[in-house]
Amino acid sequence: MPDKKLPVAVVTGVGPGLGAALARRFAKEYAVALNARKPDFIASVAKEIRAAGGTALETIADIGDPAQTSAMFKKIHDQLGCPEVLLYNAGSGIFGTVADITPAQYESDWRVNALGAFVCAKEVAPHMVKHGHGVMLFTGATAGVKAGPKSVSFGPAKFAMRGLAQSLARDLGPKGIHVAWVNVDGSIEIPGRKVGNYTSEDMLSPDAIAETYWHLAHQHRSAWTMELEVRPFKEKF
Repeated sequence: MPDKKLPVAVVTGVGPGLGAALARRFAKEYAVALNARKPDFIASVAKEIRAAGGTALETIADIGDPAQTSAMFKKIHDQLGCPEVLLYNAGSGIFGTVADITPAQYESDWRVNALGAFVCAKEVAPHMVKHGHGVMLFTGATAGVKAGPKSVSFGPAKFAMRGLAQSLARDLGPKGIHVAWVNVDGSIEIPGRKVGNYTSEDMLSPDAIAETYWHLAHQHRSAWTMELEVRPFKEKF
């Protein structure tokens, strides 16, 4: 049985890049619930965490489906407890211009990036408010600040997530809940994936980003960060 004394962290959108790095980092001091739409990869990460002495729970759900998301949180509550940390890392990006993107594709991006973030926040907020503390961190992207011509679907979805985080921070910050939005401004290095002519030094290390999330999640409340940007050091400003 999981150690009930461990605080609970939920990581949505666990893939081989940032999601896995977040799960591994927070599993050092939290019982971690890992979410993805398919079981295979998160099963391997959960097994790795348990082998290292941590507590991990796989939760399969399409985060863009409110019913599946609510069922996922019921499982987390029943098996681990109420989450104290939400790391919303789920993201979907279909790239194209207004001539390319269909209404269904636009809605799909919105569901994963915006609706899913809202539903997850709504699931964890009551417990956090009741106890006067908690953390919600949302993974953003440059498109949520400056949408390019082929971000007609992804950009508005990330803008919506950013707006959600800003609103949540104003509402929940005075109640002891730290809400922040992280602009991941660059390509994340993923094992086995090649991005153009980039080398590892041209991309963001997922483990390094995870350390930034860890710092955000444990900031002193007198100096909370609401928005933060991470980018590779070689980028030309």
